[in-house]
Amino acid sequence: MKSCTKCASECQEKEAKTPEGVAYTFYKCKACGEGIVDMTQLHAVAEKYREMKKYHAKVTKWGMSLGVRIPKEIAKRYKFRDNKEVTIIPEEKGIRIIPV
Repeated sequence: MKSCTKCASECQEKEAKTPEGVAYTFYKCKACGEGIVDMTQLHAVAEKYREMKKYHAKVTKWGMSLGVRIPKEIAKRYKFRDNKEVTIIPEEKGIRIIPV
């Protein structure tokens, strides 16, 4: 059983979900209500998020340029539309594409 880092009282294991629906466990102090997530639990949630956010696409030649098809789920989530402009921002490890 875990002890609270604030008041040293006993904690109870609980389950919850992130807004995106990722389930995780945490500890809640019975006395003061402090919530505690240990590193193992945090890494498990982070790994689930990484898997959720992975999409694969192929770079193909379009005329003299290169193009990437945006998966339907991403296009819908970020409201990309046909023939609408986007802003492309180069970053250290990749690019950011922002609908205008």
